[in-house]
Amino acid sequence: MTERPPQRIPNRQLAALIAEAGFSNAGLARRVDQLGLEHGLDLRYDKTSVTRWLRGQQPRGTTPALIAEVFTRRLGRRLSAQDLGLDACAPVYAGLEFAASPEEAIDIVSGLWRKDSGSHTELRKIAFTPAGLVVPSRDWLIGRADERVARGAAPAPSGEGARLPLQARGSAPRQRLAERAPGSRVTMGDIAALRSVGELFRTIDHAYGGGHARQALVRYLEHETEPMLRGTYGETTGRRLFAAAADLTRLAGWTSYDIAAHGLAQRYYVQALRLAQAAGDRAYGSYVLVTMSRQAVYLGHGREAVQLARVAQQGAGSGAPPVVQSLLQAVEARGHGVLGEVRACSASMARAERALETSRPGDDVPYWARFFDEAHLADEFAHCNRDLQQYRAAAQHAERSLQLRSPAYARSRLFCRVVLASARLGLGELEQACALGVEAAQQAAEMRSVRALEYVRDFERRLEPYRDAAPVRSYREKVAGL
Repeated sequence: MTERPPQRIPNRQLAALIAEAGFSNAGLARRVDQLGLEHGLDLRYDKTSVTRWLRGQQPRGTTPALIAEVFTRRLGRRLSAQDLGLDACAPVYAGLEFAASPEEAIDIVSGLWRKDSGSHTELRKIAFTPAGLVVPSRDWLIGRADERVARGAAPAPSGEGARLPLQARGSAPRQRLAERAPGSRVTMGDIAALRSVGELFRTIDHAYGGGHARQALVRYLEHETEPMLRGTYGETTGRRLFAAAADLTRLAGWTSYDIAAHGLAQRYYVQALRLAQAAGDRAYGSYVLVTMSRQAVYLGHGREAVQLARVAQQGAGSGAPPVVQSLLQAVEARGHGVLGEVRACSASMARAERALETSRPGDDVPYWARFFDEAHLADEFAHCNRDLQQYRAAAQHAERSLQLRSPAYARSRLFCRVVLASARLGLGELEQACALGVEAAQQAAEMRSVRALEYVRDFERRLEPYRDAAPVRSYREKVAGL
């Protein structure tokens, strides 16, 4: 005798919220479809779909989170899928929200850290959604500054960075003195430690690839940075804390991008942008947008890359130091290059070059832009010229970048070497191109960087028309064991 399938229980929570919001079934379905479009999803729900949900059927995939967001926007309060009587979906939508408050920003980003540091491998398989770039960058550009980020009513005993009184500290069990207790006061020493950790992970990333220490960085964010954000601090310390957290979160996104976890990287960038707003650091927000633009270029979304670069330029303003202006123009040029827009790309390159020429050693350059110099600009130009099939110029700029670039930037040098190899190939210098390609492939094999491997694979695709030539056969023999 076959068992009857279990009867579904009508979803009274969803019914009540539909009534409160004043939606018809068709109206709710239409709003879910529209929200899906914002995130690159082609959904086809209708009033019958909503009727099924009300009867107890559970929508699949990202839909529960999308439905919750529809109600959140309508009712003006944060609602989760569970609040609607729906099963929580895989965290596909989570993380693309641009939080309404610093407190909400902490909740969203810490949720990402916790999921990423655990066994939620699906988080690293989330697809990149070009449409998910529009709303956060717009909200950042037009959003109002946060009036208050301080947490905890009691002022510090003597200045914001002061430690707790001895008797308060002594009440904690001795074995927990090295751990951060809930609500602990954040000190300037704590923030200095966050900055030092960022420099350490940046160095590892540049030299060995994002895959080497990414998980350690995420665990640090979960176990050290989140307790600080939920601790006690005044306005000045709080702004600096959010700035340091934004920097580490952007770096988590950058290392995720380097291992091809593109959807996860996108979510980290959005949250880093929101943390930068809480920090009141408009310039750093522009740098986060620059990073988002670079990812869009890499994935071939040139139009979005240009838009992000231009929003970054608006956010930074005309008073930005020349080095920053040069960086912003160079990133826009990369987007035009991907699109094959020769005139627009050349114009942005010229502006980038002029801006860097006006920089002076005494300029007050933010720490995150100090890497940008002649070597880096030459690298950007080489990529642009390669994308525009201007191979002689690409080779000249790539050679100059390799001459000037520090060995500490091993991965960037590898990228530039592949660009040079592609330029030599475009000029018909097959033997030179293959020799450069072998060097790059050997370096890529020593890194934990999917981007490094993809650069090499791109070069190999360019070699395909010459596959029977002796230099290409030699290249394949040399890299076969790698």
